[in-house]
Amino acid sequence: MMVDALQGLLQGLFGSLFPLVWTLLKIVLIIAPLLLAVAYLTFWERKVIGWMQVRIGPNRVGPWGLIQPIADGLKLLLKEVVIPTGSDKAVFLIAPMFAFAPALAAWAVIPFNDTLVLANVNASLLYIMSITSIGVYGIILSGWASNSKYAFLGGMRSAAQMISYEVAMGLALVVVLMVSNSLNLGDIVQGQGQGYFADKGLGILSWNWLPLLPMFVVYLVSIVAETNRAPFDMAEGESEIVGFHVEYSGMAFAVFFLAEYANMILVSTLASVLFLGGWLSPVGFLPDGILWLFVKISAVLFFFLWIRATFPRYRYDQIMRLGWKVFIPLCLIWLVVVGCWMMSPLNIWK
Repeated sequence: MMVDALQGLLQGLFGSLFPLVWTLLKIVLIIAPLLLAVAYLTFWERKVIGWMQVRIGPNRVGPWGLIQPIADGLKLLLKEVVIPTGSDKAVFLIAPMFAFAPALAAWAVIPFNDTLVLANVNASLLYIMSITSIGVYGIILSGWASNSKYAFLGGMRSAAQMISYEVAMGLALVVVLMVSNSLNLGDIVQGQGQGYFADKGLGILSWNWLPLLPMFVVYLVSIVAETNRAPFDMAEGESEIVGFHVEYSGMAFAVFFLAEYANMILVSTLASVLFLGGWLSPVGFLPDGILWLFVKISAVLFFFLWIRATFPRYRYDQIMRLGWKVFIPLCLIWLVVVGCWMMSPLNIWK
């Protein structure tokens, strides 16, 4: 009712410009909380890792340390952006935007419930896979434009890692598309609300994570590697290896930093929508709603923080071997298994 009233008010105020104004308002309502969530995810990460390692974490700036992300942002904003001599200055400054912008643009097709979505396009998953693949250009360009061999090698290394795990992640999503018979994210969620267990009030057992458990595990590990997070953080292992953003400072570096956390939230949302039922309730006696989506996103994000606090960093050859020699063959095998399963009388997705 509030949405309808707001639409009526805006239509009366702006007349023929209402569609444009309404679309811009929805974009702001998505982007503003997302940027705030990105800032406070850094705070939550430091607190969670502190608790796991029996430390306090940030607790000085503001009550319970809640103003720490704002202080960090101001510090980076006031630091000088040093542009290396001999670098391609235009590309050097544009590269962080290539890394950050796709993580924001992908939210245009994310459904928050069965009606709340900015653009309900039929090929929404295809759009996300294509727009997020642009992020690798930011890494390659930043390494190349720095005019530093170390940064260039770091960019090539990180790009190879991202592309390798994009293949495994894409194959895992192909299996989801097979069982859902749709590229629309809303339809994929609705499909998880049907079946034997959903009819019995146990919706959590009808979500894709259970019948596609190997693909769910592959997807979870792949998104950790895709976002350059520990234990696959070759881009940030400064004590052992030089990363692609070694020449960046100040706000230019902060944009790369924010892009990592924005991508974490995005891939956690996709995991929740594709495998964990999106906004659907886990049990029949509780109503569906956007709150369930936020709970699932938070659980996947906690998984990111948990493994960072517990796992040692992998060697680069181990990372590439896991992607090419384990995950991709496993995805191809499971693709055939699910195809045969769907053609058999035991098909549970009819």
